[in-house]
Amino acid sequence: MPESNGSTGRTPETDVIDFRAAEHLLDARDPRGAVKLLDEVIAAHPENTAARLLRARAFFAAAQLRPAELEFTVVLEREPDNAFAHFALGRTYERQGRPGQARRHFRLAAALDPNPDYLRAARFDS
Repeated sequence: MPESNGSTGRTPETDVIDFRAAEHLLDARDPRGAVKLLDEVIAAHPENTAARLLRARAFFAAAQLRPAELEFTVVLEREPDNAFAHFALGRTYERQGRPGQARRHFRLAAALDPNPDYLRAARFDS
């Protein structure tokens, strides 16, 4: 029998299946369903940055901007060179009406990765 995580009866395989299912739910525009699955994965593996980034994306897609901000911030504390997380946090701040903070993260994203979307959002020419 596979080793379980704590008393929940979850296995590492269950966590991988839930993570992949959450990706599919997010792609299918069911961010709230994705968050529910990821809550359990993160409870079992709080250090898993990929799960936290996916949950941040799901929160953002569900317009739960404060939880999205908090998760993107955790990701960036662990991976300060994650250009996507900077870009997504910038978008989160933008949707919250915080343009100064948004621009800072857009510019960090563009500096880390010259992705055209990041460069456009950074507005270096203005």
